[in-house]
Amino acid sequence: MRATRNSGLLALGGIALAALLAVIGHLEVNEDLNPWALTVSDFAVSDRGGVIDVAMVVLAAASAVLLPALRRAGRLPGAGRPGVGRPRAGLLAEALLAAWVGGLLLAAVVPTNEPGLPMDTAAYVHRYSSVVAFLALPVAGWLLARRLPGAAGRPVRGLAAASVALAAAMVWSAYPGDRLLLGLVERVLILTEVAMLVVVAAALLRRVTPARAA
Repeated sequence: MRATRNSGLLALGGIALAALLAVIGHLEVNEDLNPWALTVSDFAVSDRGGVIDVAMVVLAAASAVLLPALRRAGRLPGAGRPGVGRPRAGLLAEALLAAWVGGLLLAAVVPTNEPGLPMDTAAYVHRYSSVVAFLALPVAGWLLARRLPGAAGRPVRGLAAASVALAAAMVWSAYPGDRLLLGLVERVLILTEVAMLVVVAAALLRRVTPARAA
């Protein structure tokens, strides 16, 4: 299906653009900010409405493109393996992917507090929307792995498991760990989850070819 292939290409292009914007945003911020200790949100709030916020919106849009593409791919001949409860798992995976998109957009729109200042209502909204996004995506990836063609499911499961472990490390760092390397852990978590999106989008491109041949 051409629409599925186009969606995969559009998602990959959006992810690449978001990554480029995030790098530019990090290079443009105040040099006094420490990326090992401060989160991406801390960098974004120092340049409110700047490149990092735009990168988050672009990544959310690129992820949203995958939703209809995955739904179409699930109806292609030979997609996934037959099994009881698979349609429900597919719906749950799509809902969790939508939660990732919504959480990412909300975190981009509602800023956290400046580093060192007490948290206000907006900062709590930002924090918990980010938590929802970070936790929803790996679970969605784990469920989607069963619907991906060929060997694509294996790296998606591995990246999903790594994301959960990194999220746990981030929670430890944020609370009992006294923010030890919090920024570094968060950035590795983001890279892992974005890599999972890349594998899913690339799998959609590979899925189209056998269907046409059939």
